[in-house]
Parts: sequence; C-alpha cells; structure tokens
Amino acid sequence: MPVFRYAGIPTTIVAEARQSMRSPQYGHPAHLEMATGYGPCRHCLRTFRVGEEERLLFTYQPIQEPGGLPAPGPVFVHAGECDRYDGPEFPPDLAGLPLVVEGFRIGGTLVKQERVAAESPEVVVARVLGTKGVAYAHLRNAEAGCFMARVERWSIDGRSTPSLHQAPRGADTR
Repeated sequence: MPVFRYAGIPTTIVAEARQSMRSPQYGHPAHLEMATGYGPCRHCLRTFRVGEEERLLFTYQPIQEPGGLPAPGPVFVHAGECDRYDGPEFPPDLAGLPLVVEGFRIGGTLVKQERVAAESPEVVVARVLGTKGVAYAHLRNAEAGCFMARVERWSIDGRSTPSLHQAPRGADTR
C-alpha cells in the first residue's frame, strides 16, 4: 500500500488562535469551552476527553491554493499546548469516527469524495489519492462536515510528493 502523510492544521494557525482568541484567517472571535464532544483536536488529531479538556473553536479555511473554492468551517483544537500530528500512520484517534475522504487537484478543485463505511479509512484514502488528477486529500467528519486533517502522498525519504502544503504566512508545516 502507498505511504501517505497525515497532518493536522499548521501550528502557527493554532498558536495565533490561542493567543488572539480570533480566527487567524478571518478575524472572527474564537470560543473557549469545556469539551462536550469527541472533536477531535484538528492540530494533534486526538479526541477530546469530554468534561476534562478545554477546547477552542474557530473558523478555519483548509483550501490554501490561490483560486481554490473557499470551504471555511468550524474546527476545535486543544485550548492548551499539544503537538501537531504529522506522520505516515493513520491517526489512531480518527479510526472509527464517521469520515469522508475528499480528493482535490492542484488548485483546490474537488475531484472525488468518498464516505468511509465498511472498508478501513486507509483503503479509502489510498483509493481517493489513487484517482487520476487527485493531488491531496482532506479528511472530514461525515456527520458535521467539518475539516479534520490533510493527507498527501509521502515518499520513502519522508517528503511529501509533490510538496503541496501551502500554509499561509510562514505556517509551521512540520
């Protein structure tokens, strides 16, 4: 099976939202609350401990390419520090959650959308990223429709192929 890179939203976006209590991309106010649902955190890609962890809600735009159709929506992140998920393994806390995999071409045009059902998420991700013209994918919550993570092809030497992540304003893409 091909190797993919799964990544949460850039650290600079999360840090700015935590510091300013506003959406870095839109300026809308952010909302702080005790976790009442599983989430997950869109930075570390771990589910929230309901009633135990504070989370920050803000508007995030995952399509970064110029000319891409805007798809802003609400995202939750831990209110406190957490490490950004960025690696070749499917994020463990996302397994079993209701997911949709969306495949995009360079420029942010949606090519394919497939709901994860009976097959494993990794199989669906591989099929979507194997579709002609698909350059990268997004994982979305199949119930709420909100963005969860970005997926790219990954080479053996640990680099995205091609490097498509165009995070705004010098965002941390580690």
